[in-house]
Amino acid sequence: MSDAALPAPGRADRVFASPALRARQTAEMLGFDATLAPSLRDCDYGRWTGKPLMSLHSEEPENLALWMTDPEAAPHEGESLQQLCKRISGWMNEEMPLGGHVVAVTHAAVIRAAILDVLKAPPASFWTIDVQPLGMVRMTHDGRRWSLRF
Repeated sequence: MSDAALPAPGRADRVFASPALRARQTAEMLGFDATLAPSLRDCDYGRWTGKPLMSLHSEEPENLALWMTDPEAAPHEGESLQQLCKRISGWMNEEMPLGGHVVAVTHAAVIRAAILDVLKAPPASFWTIDVQPLGMVRMTHDGRRWSLRF
């Protein structure tokens, strides 16, 4: 992939990245020296980590259906969607009073959780948000609440 294909996040007062290698490399490719933020790590998929969704669909259809319909469920013995959403909401609330332009390089699940937080949408809405690889979501705040910016 050429650098021309990367999104242009613009200037930043602070840049954070998930500890995952792919997030750190993406931040570097964007020209940022990012601070690692453990709160921005991907969802903990437990024993499902690294398994394709299609294999889970055939191997554990009941558990997969539970995971996708009950935000409190964690049949994979990892993190529930509700726990993920709470973690990301906490990080966003910590960043808000600091102001400035923040870039966060992270994972699709984390971005979905952040969008849910901004919209005050229920965790069940998690699966209705499609985040493309190298996608960019812009959010703003006025010191009291977050907003999506299009």
